[in-house]
Amino acid sequence: MKKNFKVSVVLPAYNEAQNIEEMLRQLLPILKKYSAYEVIFVNDGSKDETLSILQKMHQKNPAVHYVSFSRNFGHQSALRAGLDYASGDCVITMDADLQHPVAMIPQMIDAWLSGAEIVNTLRQENSNQSWLKRKTSNLFYSILGFMTNIHVPRGAADFRLLDKKVVTALKKTTERNLFLRGYIYWMGYKQVFLPYQVAKRFKGQSSYTLRRMMMLAWSGITSFGIMPLRLASVLGFITTTVGFLYACYVLYMKIFTDMFVVSGWASVLVSVLIIGGIQLIIIGILGEYLGLIYLETKHRPSYLVSQSTLSKED
Repeated sequence: MKKNFKVSVVLPAYNEAQNIEEMLRQLLPILKKYSAYEVIFVNDGSKDETLSILQKMHQKNPAVHYVSFSRNFGHQSALRAGLDYASGDCVITMDADLQHPVAMIPQMIDAWLSGAEIVNTLRQENSNQSWLKRKTSNLFYSILGFMTNIHVPRGAADFRLLDKKVVTALKKTTERNLFLRGYIYWMGYKQVFLPYQVAKRFKGQSSYTLRRMMMLAWSGITSFGIMPLRLASVLGFITTTVGFLYACYVLYMKIFTDMFVVSGWASVLVSVLIIGGIQLIIIGILGEYLGLIYLETKHRPSYLVSQSTLSKED
């Protein structure tokens, strides 16, 4: 069992000025029990006093670091930046709003010391989550499981511990729009799962809107599968089959019966609108995948750093 090791904690922060000091007040007493530690806040283009507070915290405690983006690049990019800069033997990622329980860190580290290379957490439903949040989360995991070739357990979160070799392997990916939650499960390694209860947000309002959740869901679906393209093909095949059968019916009625009636404008209009709508859906799905390919070929960085107290680990 490892005795001397360094623990890194990565915390993405967007407009978390009201929560940073309380987070450190709870976090530091736990981390000081280990031989070495570092806390890395990733300031994701905050518009409040987050950066100035982090600068003061670093002056008080050199083990508290920050990486500040040039603008808001999103939660997934902030996580990735934190992993790029972390130097610990194990790296813990968690939110800065205190909804991820700090008290679970020793349990996660114990699981790592027992041989786990990735320690995942599974969110348990409770009253601290809104009804809409619970339902949309369950729907997200159901759709993700159906649409992709990876199985992300329901309630999975970006609150996890990664062994250093996992972090090193993760850094090698060149994907720009990396869906970390799915990529971690795709990587394999020895993974364990620990349940946790979501705590109430300490202060402020969450910036993770329904729109951002939907964008994250679509990113996960398109990153790990081509099921939407296959569904578009099936939809096109079904539409063609129905159209062919209807054509056979019309010909039969015209040739073999006296009941043939010329179709009215309403039926023609409905048919055109349905078929046209299906075509637009298919073109839209194709466009999404082509757009992702286009963005990847640009090789733009996932984030840009304006200032930092750390140098990026190779």
